[in-house]
Amino acid sequence: MYQTCNEHHFSFIFKTYEKSLRNFLYYKFGDEDQAFDTAQEAFITLWKHCSDVPWEKAKGYLFTVAYKKALKVVAHKKVVLQYAEKVEPNLSTNESPEFLIEEAQFKQKLLNAIDALKPHQKEAFLMHRIDKIKYREIAEALDISVKAVEKRIHQAMLNLKKHIEHLH
Repeated sequence: MYQTCNEHHFSFIFKTYEKSLRNFLYYKFGDEDQAFDTAQEAFITLWKHCSDVPWEKAKGYLFTVAYKKALKVVAHKKVVLQYAEKVEPNLSTNESPEFLIEEAQFKQKLLNAIDALKPHQKEAFLMHRIDKIKYREIAEALDISVKAVEKRIHQAMLNLKKHIEHLH
């Protein structure tokens, strides 16, 4: 334990680094609101772990936490965009209208099943299956072990299979 959580020290750290942290995140996101939100989350994380972080290392800790949070947000946005592109109906097919309706219904059921996954399963599943990110890279982005990524994706697959089998 390095120190007790002192509001005076924390306030000093906040006033000293908040603007530069937001600027750093704005550069990463290109979105002022997202930069502000992520900076706030980083400061909240610092406050929660303030007894474990020496005040001299607070800046490095803040920027590392913020960077990891930025990676998660960017990865999630990328997955959402790619997933949205993949579920758009292909209107140039020669399939029957019945097939197209069934296909659209199945896609909606699949989306509902994915939405029903636990958030940590859904995030890992979409990053791997839609964005084609390797387990190791997912583990780094989410700050978890590769085994945890494997378990999350495996559980997601089991839940999706159970949900889809239940629909038929």
